[in-house]
Amino acid sequence: MAASSVICPQTVSRSTLVAEPALLSIHRVSSVLNREVKQFGKKYMFDGNAETCWNSDQGSIQWLTLEFPHTVKVSQIQMQFQGGFASQKCTLHGCSKGEELSQIAEVYPEDSNSLQIFSLMEALLDKLKITFEDSTDFFGRIVIYHLDVLGGKKL
Repeated sequence: MAASSVICPQTVSRSTLVAEPALLSIHRVSSVLNREVKQFGKKYMFDGNAETCWNSDQGSIQWLTLEFPHTVKVSQIQMQFQGGFASQKCTLHGCSKGEELSQIAEVYPEDSNSLQIFSLMEALLDKLKITFEDSTDFFGRIVIYHLDVLGGKKL
């Protein structure tokens, strides 16, 4: 069976820097450039539009935490950065409900505008945290035009 996107409107993401109420259909991230969510907001990572993007504010580490509405089997992650604003190292942590996050993978994206695909050891998860480290931007900003997590529902 082919892997499909496990990100859906019921997927929730949490952040430390954005103080908005948690809504099931809204994705949240660690920061948004100048808090301009209408122009650079988190929803643009997942909207499928090549013209829109999430642009983080400056900082040494940015991250995104996704909570899935049901247990999913994660097998792949896809990311498209803006060249010059890419993460050179992404650490993925995951867990099942009631458990602590543990590292499941490290991936090393290129500083490129191209869609990058990373295959992962399959993992059953209810929560996934992606930490974007070592930005190619001097101020630590990350710009992502596309982010997707692929896999399937737990059988």
